[in-house]
Amino acid sequence: MFKTVTAETALKVVKSNDRVYIQAAAAAPQTLIKALTARSEELRNVEICQLHTEGEAPYANPVLRDSFHVNSFFIGKNVRHTIKAGNGSYTPVFLSELPRLFKQRILELDVVLIHVSIPDRHGYCSLGVAVEAVLTAIDNAKTVIAQVNPQMPRTHGAGIIHISEIDYFVETDEPIPVHINPEPNAIESKIGNSVANLIEDQSTLQLGIGSIPNAVLKSLVNHKDLGLHTEMFSDGVIDLILKDVINGNYKKINRGRALSTFVMGSKRLYDYVDDNPFIEMRASNYTNNPAYIKQNPKMVAINSAIEVDLTGQVCADSIGSNMYSGVGGQIDFIRGASLSQGGKAIIALPSVTKNGVSRIVPILKAGAGVVTTRAHVHYVVTEYGVANLYGKTIKQRAKALTNIAHPDHRLAIDKQYFELLRGE
Repeated sequence: MFKTVTAETALKVVKSNDRVYIQAAAAAPQTLIKALTARSEELRNVEICQLHTEGEAPYANPVLRDSFHVNSFFIGKNVRHTIKAGNGSYTPVFLSELPRLFKQRILELDVVLIHVSIPDRHGYCSLGVAVEAVLTAIDNAKTVIAQVNPQMPRTHGAGIIHISEIDYFVETDEPIPVHINPEPNAIESKIGNSVANLIEDQSTLQLGIGSIPNAVLKSLVNHKDLGLHTEMFSDGVIDLILKDVINGNYKKINRGRALSTFVMGSKRLYDYVDDNPFIEMRASNYTNNPAYIKQNPKMVAINSAIEVDLTGQVCADSIGSNMYSGVGGQIDFIRGASLSQGGKAIIALPSVTKNGVSRIVPILKAGAGVVTTRAHVHYVVTEYGVANLYGKTIKQRAKALTNIAHPDHRLAIDKQYFELLRGE
């Protein structure tokens, strides 16, 4: 079998000036994280690298800035404050390319903290609900510390490692963090219905989690023979799979399987993916590789944005110059879908923010980053309709996008854009 130690003993391997990678999303190993943070007085300048993680991130407390610095590849809510506070940084990277940073030693890893299922009788553990870049991290880190948990689902696919690859085992028995999506409101439901109307039978889908993806899924119950090739998914796909709406029969990549690199949702979801061969978990350099994505006919990529300007530029990772999230897999899938036979690249967002500020704008805020260029996007969808930008001139795009802005803002958007064109 394997020999276990306490979390306190395992985390003693971390030294000052080390670089540590933490497994992503709902797989973030909370017991190991807490044990690492408890050593703050002994450690200095430990760089913690991560994608979005669920649960607590106590090392991100600005009070511990001398001990820990957070390097986010995608900025989650639990570490967002570190960017302004100065105890965190953001590294822009496509999710498809994150494993390359570790493999090519652009970022050399000292320690990786992972969260796995209990070993089977052959000594193999599953990385469960998150594979992302952690396989490459395991291969290239000097030390691998695993939180072994009977509540971690055993998922099929590439996220299987042998106990010989793990240096320290820490036994726990704790629930996987859940992420419950609220029911879509009226605006989100209208957006979801409009997006669903763009999706043909036999399409393959990429969509994330949240109210709009959930609304799209609720509008797909009468579709047929859909596939799933995505970066992540949540509970919304389960009923569509059970109803045979999503079956993967017309995919070209991993046909007959639902492909993802991490899953996040309720306990129902974790129970569903446990030992389910229909769900195939792969590393992000596979799931998010545009060369693979484009091979699926009618590939549909559905992503969101913070704001879209009238030329079609999409800001999705910052509010002005304030970093908010990350590049993630948006471009990976938008490009893959664009190159797919009959594919569609869709940006879906409410027309205004919760404070009533228009998200369709004449020009992006100062300092805003362009995640998706004006040449990438095919469709932009709000609750006021669909703007088809593909093959359209800038003038045609501006008109189409103004028409799906909130009516209260259309005149001002049109006026400001006209003034910009005149140089006023």
